[in-house]
Amino acid sequence: MYDYSVVVPVFNSEYTLVKLFESLTEVFAGLSKSVQFVFVDDGSGDNSWEVLKGIKQTNSKDVVIVRLNKNYGQGNASFCGFKYAKGGRVITIDDDLQQPPEEIPKMIDLFEQEKLELVYGVYKHKKHSVTRNLGSKVVRKSARKFFDKPEMASSFRLISSKITQKVLPHKSNFIFVDELLWWYTDKISFAFVEHRKREGSKSGYTYGKLWKLLANLLIHYTNFPLRLMVYGGLFFSILFLFVTVYYLMAKAFYDVPLGYTSIIVGIMLSTSMILFSLGVIGEYVSRLYTFQNKKPPFIVEELEE
Repeated sequence: MYDYSVVVPVFNSEYTLVKLFESLTEVFAGLSKSVQFVFVDDGSGDNSWEVLKGIKQTNSKDVVIVRLNKNYGQGNASFCGFKYAKGGRVITIDDDLQQPPEEIPKMIDLFEQEKLELVYGVYKHKKHSVTRNLGSKVVRKSARKFFDKPEMASSFRLISSKITQKVLPHKSNFIFVDELLWWYTDKISFAFVEHRKREGSKSGYTYGKLWKLLANLLIHYTNFPLRLMVYGGLFFSILFLFVTVYYLMAKAFYDVPLGYTSIIVGIMLSTSMILFSLGVIGEYVSRLYTFQNKKPPFIVEELEE
């Protein structure tokens, strides 16, 4: 049993892994705490797996490396790491050195002082482009709105192993780690940490992936689209009622010819609403189909413990 397990989701980070490992080792040596490292290669297309094998060869006792058969996403890779983490506390950290390992003691101090179960390392200023920051902000604010949880969540976390063990039975093929953690604890706090410029390759989170993440969050973890259908249908029903009354009044009192315009407009608006609603229902049905297929959140291709 280790004091800490550090889970690192890895994606195309061959140039930063050794430096990250050395920095983490130095930090925990200074803390005099036993530590296990769990690196999960999330379908990297570069030499990340070979670099991890080199780290494993020189530090075989305390390093676990896992290779997934394809890219499942950071959340699923972190979830995979929880399965192999043997520490009393689990730390998740990115592989690109934007989250400095030197900030970990700050999170540990807060965790112990306030007797918490989850601490996030959050940033006052993020070293991303303006558009990337905007996309991340939309996802965070959406999470706060739809899950009624803090906006300041990040992938830099310190978690009690009691919580990580509780989330492992979840088998959805899309994993939103933070929502699962929030479900099992409200002993949460935040430590402000430094955020550095990314080293090595570009971020794996493209703008398209951020928007896809937001869509998956809404479909998998909320009923917001269904409620949108209900309120949207109610709104258009009231609108069409007023339009109908308007045309009837115009015909009754002013003998205004209705012609085909009103009919065509009514049909197009109502049809578009129906098609939109059917599309949303179709999305939920497809997710139910996927869930019933029991697709796992990840598949391990190689494992070295």
